[in-house]
Amino acid sequence: MDKNTIWAIVLSVVVISAFMLLQPIFFPTNNGKAAHNAEVQTAKVPVEKSTSENKAVLAQASDTDESIPEQSVVIKTDKIKAVLTNKGGDIVDYELLKHIDTDTGKGVQMADNISALNRSCAVSFSGAEGILVNDTCNVERPDENTVLFTKHYNGYTFGKRYTFMPGEYIFKLEIMVHSDEGNVVLNNNGIAYTLRTSPQIGPHYNSKSNKYEVRQFLSFSGEKKKTINVGEKQFKSFDKTYTWAGIAGKYFEAIVVPNDTSIMGNSYYSSKVESNDYADAQAYLTRKQFSGTDMSDSYYVYFGPRNEKDLKRYNVADNNGWHLGGLKLPESLQSSGWLSWLENILKWVLEMLYKLIPNWGVSIILMTIIFKFAMFPLTKKQSMSTLKMQNLQPQMTAIQTKYKDNPQKMQEAMGKLYKENNYNPASGCLPMLLQFLIIFAMYNLFNNYFEFRGASFIPGWIPDLSAGDSVHTFKKSLPFFGNAIRILPVIYLASQLLYGKITQNGGTAVGNGTSATQMKFMMYGMPIIFFFIFYNAPSGLLLYWTVSNLIQMGQQLVINKIMDQKKKEIAIEKNGKAFTVAKNNKKK
Repeated sequence: MDKNTIWAIVLSVVVISAFMLLQPIFFPTNNGKAAHNAEVQTAKVPVEKSTSENKAVLAQASDTDESIPEQSVVIKTDKIKAVLTNKGGDIVDYELLKHIDTDTGKGVQMADNISALNRSCAVSFSGAEGILVNDTCNVERPDENTVLFTKHYNGYTFGKRYTFMPGEYIFKLEIMVHSDEGNVVLNNNGIAYTLRTSPQIGPHYNSKSNKYEVRQFLSFSGEKKKTINVGEKQFKSFDKTYTWAGIAGKYFEAIVVPNDTSIMGNSYYSSKVESNDYADAQAYLTRKQFSGTDMSDSYYVYFGPRNEKDLKRYNVADNNGWHLGGLKLPESLQSSGWLSWLENILKWVLEMLYKLIPNWGVSIILMTIIFKFAMFPLTKKQSMSTLKMQNLQPQMTAIQTKYKDNPQKMQEAMGKLYKENNYNPASGCLPMLLQFLIIFAMYNLFNNYFEFRGASFIPGWIPDLSAGDSVHTFKKSLPFFGNAIRILPVIYLASQLLYGKITQNGGTAVGNGTSATQMKFMMYGMPIIFFFIFYNAPSGLLLYWTVSNLIQMGQQLVINKIMDQKKKEIAIEKNGKAFTVAKNNKKK
């Protein structure tokens, strides 16, 4: 590979870097300022205007809570199993029965890192850092899917009612206050109370060893979403308005949708370490101050998978049991920003292939093959463009030397040379840029696609495409490698090194000095660095890259053969011209 090819690589990196820097300016993602708009107003969320039922329930409870024992309530549907405590009326255990955590063998836990001082859906009558309500409450079970917690205080009664529904990942939470006589004032620096999500959501993860898992604070205004990666030991305020907010991991999320967004104050997100040396990932939603006889606030809470199939049901009222519409919960999905349209196309192709052969690993391989063969003409064109540039290099160097003091003349001469030889300098860059765009979209798709979670490709080797492959697991972890021996990263490394070697053989001499050193680093150094970076990458992602390398090797061999033939033709043409010139000179 000569210096021109290296320059092409360097320029490609510059193009990609510029693209990533300019993307937020010219092609903004859904992050941005939150604002209510016409779309928010059309969201079909049922609004409860009457509080007479809640008033009667809370008033009846006021004489029955002198000494209340602590107890738990279990509610189970086809989707979830929830355990609630009457201490504050909070959730202490919440399993997703349809999604198994491979580490525990149980349903994924959406109420993780619970402690005596922090529980799921807890309320504090103060700001976000206030102490949660920790008193034992009366318990009523109107039916098997509903539980009401009530507690009488001096002059008013506090109540929390949970309503679950079979077939739904959303449950309804109502927070109520009834004054015994006159008005009750709930005002702590402009806040009536704070509602929080679970301290953590499952599955359990280590942010230092699992770089492909994530915890994010999400907020959606009805038009734009805001996604913030939650760092370590944080407690930060988010002062924008929202129609829903919450916390998400890579595959699961907890989203709170207030029935009336006008009463909501600031939200917060926290990653404090409070128990078990395990950092929280929790959202806090504040309710503005209240003064009156009866308060009845409703929230629709989604504890479930972060996938389009389950989230989009709440865009159309007829598609879910709650008759909720226009929530736009799919906005919480991770996407490639303005490239999401391309990601959706790739996802559609992947799903069509899965229908033909119901194995996601096979679908990845087939889609990679389709993609590489579809891109082959562009790859070939790029290689031929490089060859043409190499052939013109002596003439280009001569022009640069001749007009080194006159840039305008140099540019005119270069343009004339390109035109005479039908050469477009951008012809080699455009195919490369297109391939990078597709690679970006594929990376996000393969790294976050929910259906890969728990999807087996080859049992005993790749049982889960969302995690790294494993042939043996140790009790202790090693830096970079973790505690597993993985074969797929080794195959990926070998394919990358071999592909680099084949690519070099298809070009010109490596060169010497700095050029040779850079070339060797690109060929050997970068693949080794990527080996360590991607050692614990999801196997679905590595499978795509490995198969892509293997196909590219075959294609490069074909291109090398074409280029060799082209070089021979160019050599023959040059020799013919040289012979003609010599013959003419001899005649003279």
